Amino acid sequence: MVGHKRVLLASPRGYCAGVDRAVIAVEKALERFGAPVYVRKQIVHNIHVVTELEAQGAIFIDEVDEVPEGAHVVFSAHGVSPAVVSAAENRGLQAIDATCPLVTKVHREAVRFARDDYEILLIGHDGHEEVEGTAGEAPDHVTVVNSPEDADTVVVKDPSKVVWLSQTTLSVDETMETVRRLRERFPELNDPPSDDICYATQNRQVAIKKVAQDADLVIVVGSANSSNSVRLVEVALEYGAKAAYRVDYVHEIEQSWLDGVETVGVTSGASVPEVLVQEVLDELSGAGYRDVEQVRTAEEDLMFSLPKELRQDASGRRDGRALGGRQSGGRAGA
Repeated sequence: MVGHKRVLLASPRGYCAGVDRAVIAVEKALERFGAPVYVRKQIVHNIHVVTELEAQGAIFIDEVDEVPEGAHVVFSAHGVSPAVVSAAENRGLQAIDATCPLVTKVHREAVRFARDDYEILLIGHDGHEEVEGTAGEAPDHVTVVNSPEDADTVVVKDPSKVVWLSQTTLSVDETMETVRRLRERFPELNDPPSDDICYATQNRQVAIKKVAQDADLVIVVGSANSSNSVRLVEVALEYGAKAAYRVDYVHEIEQSWLDGVETVGVTSGASVPEVLVQEVLDELSGAGYRDVEQVRTAEEDLMFSLPKELRQDASGRRDGRALGGRQSGGRAGA
């Protein structure tokens, strides 16, 4: 129909199980131990989530030496290196580890391969907290490969004993291109025992690929430091969207983006609460995009147990949210 305005709403989108678990961990730590609770780095890469938790009494710090001795500190979903764990112990901090279990899996792989004296090519972005944490597990064995182009120049000591691992939030396509180039140079390159890019990152990319084929414009809700949100913009453009933009909040949408646009694709990164997506949908509805079609490519029902320190309430009874997950509004794929 000519002139028919519609929204293609990607699903899954928004909160993944690891993000849900981490955010609930901070909320429950505040309930259980009272404010303030300190959090090393952003608990997840979303400015709205961080602001909401700050209002509840969370204090975000860069390093554990900023935390008063003996206080509670939460490690973010992105994970930390053993050096950070040791620094917290040395200050007598009561640490709660909210690292996503899928990131912890990569940490364990790094430790195992380093123990067997493999050289580890870690595909990821230098400076990202997750990469720093993983590299910190085996600093003498890890070389970070930032891009497919880096794969053409990286140097290894023994091409017969090298393995690749990856950051969990990367573009699947770009990572596989990096691996292809590495394998051209190092034919004996070993693969990780299981996929390192997390299920949620992959699912959100698959969904936006399908949406992008029919979209004049794609709006990705997510923060600038969220790797998986930034990747969604890139994937949308690569798979056919005529334009794609990332926003933290609805007021960042520019009217000019909608000029001549009939079909708008909408999705959100894995650290984005659904309320922010709903605000975008409300704004689009006001602009005439009232027909919303959900494009679902996968079902997600995974939940992770909370850190052990938070599975009971103050009286010692098992908390109803011990498994993580929300009753509404924030579930993965909601």
